[in-house]
Amino acid sequence: MAQAHYKNGDYVVYPTHGVGQVKGIEKQQVAGTSVDLIVIHFTHDRMVLRLPMHRLESSGLRPVCTEDKMNLALKKLKGRSRVKKTMWSRRAQEYEMKINSGDPAAIAEVVRDLYKNSQQPDQSYSERQIYRTALDRLARELAAVENIDEDSAAMKLEEMMNAA
Repeated sequence: MAQAHYKNGDYVVYPTHGVGQVKGIEKQQVAGTSVDLIVIHFTHDRMVLRLPMHRLESSGLRPVCTEDKMNLALKKLKGRSRVKKTMWSRRAQEYEMKINSGDPAAIAEVVRDLYKNSQQPDQSYSERQIYRTALDRLARELAAVENIDEDSAAMKLEEMMNAA
């Protein structure tokens, strides 16, 4: 139980849902056994996740990244787009995997690669959806790291990409 140090109010990242806030630890009876659960609230998704404490490590739950790690991710936004010439369905799968990894640098790559096309009218609905998901995830973590609201974080990200 190496990560049992989360406390009420801490922001954490759950790979497939993004940034949430710890609301506490509770005991619950499951199949006749008492289990300690960490309760995480995801405001954006209006969802509450109860995760067994003994599964924290394997779930991929982690604290919000440091400023240094976020700065490394933000540098990726300024890089050149690396869109592969493979079929969209294959690229979409890769983008979804990167987003669900919870790694801010990988998510930044998705935002960068799809942003270049985001102003083009021929961009498909699924491309816009994946871009929006990646931008939202990265903005939520940036907001938590810099203690700003999500809209300001999203504007900051888009300004960085416009300047690149």
